Amino acid sequence: MGPPSTFVGLPVIPPNDPSLNAPSPTPRAIRQILEARSQPEGAGATVRRSIGTPSLRHITPFLLLDHASISPGAGFPDHPHRGQETITYILSGAVDHEDFAGNRGTIYEGDLQFMTAGRGIVHAEMPHEDGTGRGNVGMQLWVDLPRELKDVEPRYRDLRASEIPRVEADEGRVGVKVISGRSYAVDGVRELAYTPVWLLDVTIQAGGRFRQALPAGWNAFAYTLEGTTTFDTGATMEKVARYHNAVFEQKGDQVLAQVPADAKEAARFLLVAGMPLDQPVVQYGPFVLNDASGVRQAIMDYQSFQNGFERAEGWQSEIGRVMV
Repeated sequence: MGPPSTFVGLPVIPPNDPSLNAPSPTPRAIRQILEARSQPEGAGATVRRSIGTPSLRHITPFLLLDHASISPGAGFPDHPHRGQETITYILSGAVDHEDFAGNRGTIYEGDLQFMTAGRGIVHAEMPHEDGTGRGNVGMQLWVDLPRELKDVEPRYRDLRASEIPRVEADEGRVGVKVISGRSYAVDGVRELAYTPVWLLDVTIQAGGRFRQALPAGWNAFAYTLEGTTTFDTGATMEKVARYHNAVFEQKGDQVLAQVPADAKEAARFLLVAGMPLDQPVVQYGPFVLNDASGVRQAIMDYQSFQNGFERAEGWQSEIGRVMV
């Protein structure tokens, strides 16, 4: 991938945040629980979408959450973006990436890619064919960019599975991959995205209890991947089955989760939190701006190959040619 541009994002771990050191932390309640229903997307791919739907259009700074399954021959051929960042996390298999600036690479199981679209990019994301015929599964999260950073140059940051810190708690019954943020006094890799986001991959074995402080006022949700997770909200115990998104209230200091001792399987979920952005969101497909005129300009720029999309003229990805 090309060299990263100078990082100017806000701190991932806010200094002196009261919720991260609360002497008597209060658990966050759950605002809503959404089932991630399957739907077609891209060219032959299937996604379970739980943010970016009529039930939950946005939850600042988050714009979209897809749990994607990409079979051989399917994928996401050449398409544009402007005004957001995307975080792609590979759960199984591998995905190839290529863009109009000549950047090309592959992310494998457990790897992540943080892409800043900024003022404009055109790229393709396709399954990495390894000859086994197995599908590829991953998560993609779209994160809004602050208004003043909508026009930054596009960039990438790949995070390999081997670089992600891991921590165990509750006598080994809880395991956390600290992708970004802090969990059990272990910090993840910082400076991955312009908009501060915490991303934790949590597994709880039978009888395990998980406790996680979150920055004050940040929006947060848990997307369940495996098993059934019980969230302790202080007033109730909420059981959430796999492929659901539990969206938390902003009030409170921590998220509490557990799995009963008699459970027949472990639970796994992604806990995600992000700093809210005080700005309007106007979205048209892959273009995310702050007003309708900005969206119209993005469409015009893409169609006219200008203002960030100059390199799209005549460009076609090698990995996307199979779809043509």
